[in-house]
Amino acid sequence: MANPLDHLRDELEAPVAIRNFGSGWYSGLFALVLAIAGFGLVVALRWPGWFATPELQAVEQTLWFRPVVHAVLISSYALALLSLMLRTKKAIGFTALAIGIAAALLGGANVSARETHDWGIFFGVDFFVVNLIAAGLMFAPIERFWPHNRDQRLFRSEWREDLFYYLISSMLVQIFTYLALAPSSIINANTVSLAGIRAAIGGQPWVLQFVEAMLLTDFVQYWFHRAFHRVPFLWGFHAVHHSAEAMDWLAGARMHFVEIILLRSVTSLPLLTFGFEPSVMQAYVALVYIYSGLVHANLKGDFDRFGHVMVTPRFHHWHHGIEKEAVDVNFAIHFPLWDKLFGTFHLPAGRWPQGYGIPEKMPNGYLKQLAYPFVRSQKAIDAARAD
Repeated sequence: MANPLDHLRDELEAPVAIRNFGSGWYSGLFALVLAIAGFGLVVALRWPGWFATPELQAVEQTLWFRPVVHAVLISSYALALLSLMLRTKKAIGFTALAIGIAAALLGGANVSARETHDWGIFFGVDFFVVNLIAAGLMFAPIERFWPHNRDQRLFRSEWREDLFYYLISSMLVQIFTYLALAPSSIINANTVSLAGIRAAIGGQPWVLQFVEAMLLTDFVQYWFHRAFHRVPFLWGFHAVHHSAEAMDWLAGARMHFVEIILLRSVTSLPLLTFGFEPSVMQAYVALVYIYSGLVHANLKGDFDRFGHVMVTPRFHHWHHGIEKEAVDVNFAIHFPLWDKLFGTFHLPAGRWPQGYGIPEKMPNGYLKQLAYPFVRSQKAIDAARAD
């Protein structure tokens, strides 16, 4: 007999034909999203030392924040009840209602903060909620109205794994950031001689610094990215990202934590070492979050000319293509210039890849994929080397 989670999954993955407006599916979906968001924010308010991101705590202490949380929870209750009335199958509505009630039992929007032992480590539940809601509201509608693949659903194959990756990378943002910035901190502490260069770069106009930061980090990431394709052991980590067999904004979150730390290290290293203003780096990080979702998104548009200047979804989709012509091409993150200079540019006019993924077998589940680079078979390594 199927358990409640199986019923919920089946409802979320229901065929498009029975999701029509008035069926209660959309009201249930939005009830579930709002209930999860409200629950996460209540948890962050109740245990801020453990589950709140310091940069967001100032927002959470404003006068308007708790009324917004209250409105989110009330909206989730109302939409859940509407879904229960309209829909024959009740899994989505009951799940949303249960999560909303759990948030209310914790104290709801009026919850008081509980003292916790300060371990110096936090898990960014609020960061996950804000990220997911912002990205979802940005990309889900445009994928719905302007899709490249019209048959691909929001809850497509592997969506649960990719959502879990999104959760882990958000909740462990402090640990990942600390490890990623460690190389820059060590270099800065031992390179006082670069003070003049740092002052000169930091004294440039902000816009010029931002453009330089994009070009410099893109050049560094091009070779980082290319190394993760050409070195068999490193490919084991990057294969996790490429194992997604469907492309949308959420697929970009599927990354092994080792690659996340190393990628953020090489991205931040030139910015911090050469003295770019902190606000430039913060703006660049925000851009990367948005741009990553965009280039992985299920969005139509060939952009044959523009794709030669800036990385577009079709350009990056070719990087994820399963066809032989898509192997080891389009490594740039922002500017195809690097691929053109180093012979890896591939953007055939008007054509998209026919499929995505990797030739080797990737196990299902976050923990198995976490261990995959360390337990890959020699056969898989030989196949990667042959490619």
